Amino acid sequence: MLNRCVTGVTIAMACVALPAMAQEQVDRYQLQRTDDGYVRLDTKTGSMSICQEKSGQLICRMASDERAAYEGDLDVLEDRVDALEARVKTLEAGRPAASMPDEQEFEQTLGYMERFFRRFMGIVRDFEQENQPAQPQPDRT
Repeated sequence: MLNRCVTGVTIAMACVALPAMAQEQVDRYQLQRTDDGYVRLDTKTGSMSICQEKSGQLICRMASDERAAYEGDLDVLEDRVDALEARVKTLEAGRPAASMPDEQEFEQTLGYMERFFRRFMGIVRDFEQENQPAQPQPDRT
């Protein structure tokens, strides 16, 4: 295997990384023998799986409470996807997601904006006047 790893930098990096990743996977899970098979503990997430030996292979399933939580998470995600798809459909149809303001709301908002800008411009003028150098007065003698 070492001869194969020397043939290229990418392959060499993979040959170094794969055994490390495999070791991480071995260290990640712990198996405990039970009467019916094994319980596999994921030391990274804390999740447990029930495993049985069938045809020389270890077949693992999630524990029932974790399965219910997993399916609950899937239901929440499916609802979110449905809501997003409905919103995209609405936006693509060119209809506004919210209703437009009526004339009174529009005029009221415009009045607020006008008052804001008038006050703001007044502040700017005051600031400019404060920061202008004093002009010398002409001598009237």
